[in-house]
Amino acid sequence: MNDTLPPGLYIVATPIGNLQDISARAVATLRAADVIAVEDSRVTAKLLNHLGLKKQMIAYHDHSGDHVRPALITRMAREMVVLVSDAGTPLISDPGYKLVRDARDAGMMITTIAGPCAAIAALTLAGLPTDRFLFAGFLPAKAKARDAMIDEIGAVRATLLLYESGPRLGKTLAALAARLGQRDAAVAREISKRFEDVVTGTLAALAERFANETPKGEIVLVIGPPGDKPPLEQSEIDAALSEALTRLSTGSAVREVADTLGLKRSDLYERALALKSRK
Repeated sequence: MNDTLPPGLYIVATPIGNLQDISARAVATLRAADVIAVEDSRVTAKLLNHLGLKKQMIAYHDHSGDHVRPALITRMAREMVVLVSDAGTPLISDPGYKLVRDARDAGMMITTIAGPCAAIAALTLAGLPTDRFLFAGFLPAKAKARDAMIDEIGAVRATLLLYESGPRLGKTLAALAARLGQRDAAVAREISKRFEDVVTGTLAALAERFANETPKGEIVLVIGPPGDKPPLEQSEIDAALSEALTRLSTGSAVREVADTLGLKRSDLYERALALKSRK
């Protein structure tokens, strides 16, 4: 065990492209590590070589996690175990949360060395609202599941962040355009690297742009939130109230419709009384 930092689990963010983005604290932690849990040893080896470090690496990914996790937990009691992903912040669309969960359950010291994250970097580049956002990782590969997920997250009043691969980009943008309409969006690629590129436009325009193009590199999609809903027609409100009054008392009907349509109860109560008086 090293004598500089206490044993436990260290979650270390690594560069998403430009190796100069690694923090001094991340370098110091990697230098002191007893073992590094990695997604792909070949990828992490390039970073360690750049830093002039040689460290023991253990593969930790979706296929190996259940087998190696107990041993890593045991080592945390006396050694520094560092968790890294291939790029960016571990656990963000990467394996690792079970390791953190089990380490916490075992009473191990856990800390994170913050750093780059492709989703957040893309959000800063897109020029879309940043006050509320939802990260949803990769959409499912199969069309039915993909469309269901788009419908689910598309209803959230927030900017959406998705990861995507070059070969799937065109079809994904087409599906997003078909189901979400004319929302503003951005395709961010190769962030922090030499050929960093951000293309903005409506989903339909981006779908057309990338219909027959397969860009290389890591891709983040940033999709603006839905616009304001048009005001309800009085006929729609009356229809909802009338239906509710067939099942509920006046007060309960007003409460249900107000909650469903996002209206004030006080504005609905007199209308509900008027509708009842007509019967």
